[in-house]
Amino acid sequence: MAPRAARRDVAVLAWPLILSNITVPLLGLVDTAVVGHLPDSRYLGGVTLGATLFSFLFWGFGFLRMGTTGLTAQAHGRNDIDGVLQRLGQSLLLAVGIGIVLIALHPLVIPLGLRLLDGSVAVTLEADTYARIRILSAPAVLANYALIGWFLGRGQSRVTLLLMVTNNAINIVLDLVFVVGLGMTTAGVAAASVVADYAAASLGIALALGVWHGEGWRRISGVLSHLAGYRELLAVNGALFIRTLCLLFAFAFFHAQGADLGDTTLAANAVLLQFVLLASYGLDGFAHAAESLVGQRVGAADAQGFRRVVRAATEWSLVTAGLASGVFLTAGEALIGLLTDLAAVRAQAADYLLWVVFMPPLAAVSYLLDGVFVGATRTRAMRDTMLAALLGVYLPVWWLTQPMGNHGLWLAFTAFTVARSVLLGMVFAGAWRKGHWFPDPAAG
Repeated sequence: MAPRAARRDVAVLAWPLILSNITVPLLGLVDTAVVGHLPDSRYLGGVTLGATLFSFLFWGFGFLRMGTTGLTAQAHGRNDIDGVLQRLGQSLLLAVGIGIVLIALHPLVIPLGLRLLDGSVAVTLEADTYARIRILSAPAVLANYALIGWFLGRGQSRVTLLLMVTNNAINIVLDLVFVVGLGMTTAGVAAASVVADYAAASLGIALALGVWHGEGWRRISGVLSHLAGYRELLAVNGALFIRTLCLLFAFAFFHAQGADLGDTTLAANAVLLQFVLLASYGLDGFAHAAESLVGQRVGAADAQGFRRVVRAATEWSLVTAGLASGVFLTAGEALIGLLTDLAAVRAQAADYLLWVVFMPPLAAVSYLLDGVFVGATRTRAMRDTMLAALLGVYLPVWWLTQPMGNHGLWLAFTAFTVARSVLLGMVFAGAWRKGHWFPDPAAG
């Protein structure tokens, strides 16, 4: 694999992933527009609160996507067809099993989650209606995570884009039919999501099995009983689960401390985090491409190809981060104006704008190395460095900088991001120097 070919391969894999990332906020905008035109604001509040609950709940199981990608990519790199199928079948079984457990536990999970979100009585009632319908999609949502990870591991990022577009398109159409046409309000938004999730999962399974021209079910059934595969899957995903919980806590803590500084500060931080999210669309695209290509090179024991993929993904990530910083620096205040017309929020967001100007290049390394470590299934290192960054840097820096107010909060969050990059970079450099990426990639 020549350097130019590596750069091309990373770009070809990344662009559908970037586009699929962009479809997610589009759906949120449509949900908001549809429910926001109903006669009572409690409907919009209920959908927003319920959707927030499920964003955190389902994101906590995002390891199903990442773990499946790395293990599938390595099997694909070894040309191990049964191994590729094993990852599909076992990941789907795990996803559906967790989804069924979530449905069974919903009488406990939903009230607890809504209590923590602390909405008004009217809004919480609407959110409860939304949540008790939306939870029914848990097996499909988690199966979609596994399917997207599996297709990405095989280097089929365009299929992941197709699944995301299909899901969001059906969701948008059914939003209009159920809410505008049938007047179902909050329940209509939730029902639209449930139907769309199962439709996308059905399409993904059909496309996956179609790869083997009707022999998929027979071949999968022959490898599902391999217990060693389950142990490896659980070991990889267990570390990713802890790592994801730490990341969720970091964002929740940031929001909670911002709220303590006042409603205007909370709103200004929310606006600025949209900038961070915008930059992540591009950075995540290249990181996910690295997951697939790194996993395939590790599976093939191709050290030279591995190095070229990492270098190419690094180049693309740094260029993207630089462009994002340039846009935020030159047009940041104009973008803030597009997101809010509240003068006080705009003024505060402008005061803290420089933090997000510097964020993309500081975060680019951690995003990319997450992709590299997922592809190599070195998930224990991801867990350990995340814990170290959270407990050893983020919380202590926040504690020491409380007198600085919101600037101290942003400093702590930025230090956390830098610590993730530095710690993962140190682990990566040590393994690179010693040539330890290939002997036992699942050892983490």
